[in-house]
Amino acid sequence: MIVLQQLINGVSLGSIYALIALGYTMVYGIVLLINFAHGDILMVGAYAAFFVLGAIGAGPVGMLVAFIVSMIICAGFGITIERLAYRPLRSAPRLNSLITAIAVSLILENGARVLPFIGPNPRQFPRPAVVNLQLGSLSISNIQIIVIVLSGLMMLGLNYIVNYTKRGKAMRAVSFDLGAASLMGISVNGIISFTFALGSILAAAGGVLYASAYPQVNPLMGMMPGLKAFVAAVLGGIGSIPGAMLGGFILGIAETFTKGFISSQFSDAISFGILIIVLLIKPTGILGKKLRIKV
Repeated sequence: MIVLQQLINGVSLGSIYALIALGYTMVYGIVLLINFAHGDILMVGAYAAFFVLGAIGAGPVGMLVAFIVSMIICAGFGITIERLAYRPLRSAPRLNSLITAIAVSLILENGARVLPFIGPNPRQFPRPAVVNLQLGSLSISNIQIIVIVLSGLMMLGLNYIVNYTKRGKAMRAVSFDLGAASLMGISVNGIISFTFALGSILAAAGGVLYASAYPQVNPLMGMMPGLKAFVAAVLGGIGSIPGAMLGGFILGIAETFTKGFISSQFSDAISFGILIIVLLIKPTGILGKKLRIKV
């Protein structure tokens, strides 16, 4: 039963990692950029929800409005960052874009710290009252149910958009060959902006869910879940949407099992140890594919 309890906790945590990892993997799949500012979009989404919930309360309507507002704001952030920071460097060496992504991350973190209505200090995140449901000797909270159900619905929605819509088909075409997609009349810039917006929406949802599960917000709160989600994306095979989902769940379950059966102090070490092992044994990740580049 203890194993099942940790499995429930792991699936809940892994759902959040999977949502964030999807943003990493979609952006990498389209423009081959590791967007290290993605974790900080999570922070922006959590703060947007924090102010909404503080204004209208953490009831069902408040949570719904908080999700919608944080998604809209984060989508705007994603599009703006892509337009101002990444698009001018699209034809530059990838190292330039990587350094820019780190710079954007630092700007968001430190910008939030100096804003008077945010500040550097942690704040309590308003969330619905926690109710634990007992299933025999197993316990699952209403927050965990919300996290698992909403994450699952958003992943299904993303799967539908990518595989069954015209825009999703265009995303796949751009990820396969950006130049050929442009020649076929696809608006490459529009699809890339749409991808950033979509990834940021998932990060916003991940931020609200993460802050609901661990009820605190601070300007640096996106760092660790962002890094864990990056590990999840690499574990599953960065560039692969099913891989990001799988990697998120594996990482979440591994982390909670480590906390439950070994020590919480080793949980981060185990997560990053998994990344090293994967890179050594299967650098493309579990569902990743090798790319052949002609020179």
